[in-house]
Amino acid sequence: MTHAPSLSATNPTPTSAGGFFRRFRSAPSEPDAAKRVQFNSPLLPYLFLAPQMAIIFIFFYWPSVQAIQSSFYLEDPFGFGSTFVGMANYTDVLKSGEYLSIARFTAVFTALVTFFSLAIGLLLAVKADGIIRGNATYKTLLIWVYAIAPPVAGLMGMMMFDQHIGPLVKVAAFFGWNMQVGLNYNDTAFAMIVVSVWKQIPYNFIFFLSGLQGIPVPVREAALMDCRSGLRRFWTVILPLLAPTAFFLLIINTTYALFDTFGVIDVMVKDKAANNPITLVYKVYMDGFRGNDLGGSSAQSVILMIIVFVLTIFQFRFIERRVHYN
Repeated sequence: MTHAPSLSATNPTPTSAGGFFRRFRSAPSEPDAAKRVQFNSPLLPYLFLAPQMAIIFIFFYWPSVQAIQSSFYLEDPFGFGSTFVGMANYTDVLKSGEYLSIARFTAVFTALVTFFSLAIGLLLAVKADGIIRGNATYKTLLIWVYAIAPPVAGLMGMMMFDQHIGPLVKVAAFFGWNMQVGLNYNDTAFAMIVVSVWKQIPYNFIFFLSGLQGIPVPVREAALMDCRSGLRRFWTVILPLLAPTAFFLLIINTTYALFDTFGVIDVMVKDKAANNPITLVYKVYMDGFRGNDLGGSSAQSVILMIIVFVLTIFQFRFIERRVHYN
C-alpha cells in the first residue's frame, strides 16, 4: 500500500505557517515601534541627558544663583570680602537716570533690530522663492553673511562707517548728512542698528525660505485662482502659513537683539567717547568688569533676567495664541 509523501518534510505545516503569519501580524509597524522604544536599563535615558543637563547647570543655573546672591552684597573687587546691603543695589540701579536712559534705548534698539531683521529677511526669502535668474548664487551670497562672527561684523561695520574711508559716510555726506559714528549719539545708534540688522538677516532668510518652500503647491494654485492681487494673497494665505516660523524667529531675534549684539556694540563703542549708546547687557559688562562694581552689575543682570522672563511669558501668552500649527 502506497502512501502520499508527507508535506512536512518539504513544506511548513499549517500550524507552523499559521504561527509564522501570527508572528508577522503581531509585529509592530514602524510608527508603533518608534513609540514603544524601550531602554534596557531605566537609568540609560538619564545617562544620555546627563551631559546636556550638566552644561545647562554649570553655565546657566549656577551662574544665575551666584548673580542673585551677589546682588545683595557689596563685594570687594579683589575678593577680600563682602558686605550684605540688602536691596540697596537694586535701589541704586532703578533710581539711576543713566540706567533708565539705557533701558529706553535698549527697548528701541531691540524693537528696530527685530522688526527690520524679520521684514528684510522675509522680503528676500519671498523674492528668492520665485523664479529668478541666478537663483542659487543669490541664495548663497545671502547665507554667507551668517558665518561672520558678531565682533567681525562690528569691525566691518566700523570700516563702512569710518570717517575717512567709510563708503556709507560718503553716501550720507552726498545727501548733506555729516555722519560722525563714535562721536554723535544718534549716528552711532544708527550704525549699530544697521550692522546688527545686516548680521541677522541671513538667519531669518534661511528659515523663511524653508517655510515658503514647505507650502504645498495646490495651496498656492488655489490662492492664485481666488485672489489675483499678490499682496493680498501674501497677507491672507502665505503669511498665516508662515506664522509658526515667524513666531519662532520673533523669539530668536528678540534674544539676539538683547544679548547677541554684544560683540557688535563692543567693537563699535570701545575706546570712543563716553556718550555713545549702549544696551543693558553691555552696561552689566561695563559696571562689572571695568567699574569693578560686582554687586551692582549682579543686580542689573537679575533685573535683565526678570525682563526677559516677563517678555517670554508675554510672547507665549498673547502672541502664540494667534499662531496655528495645523
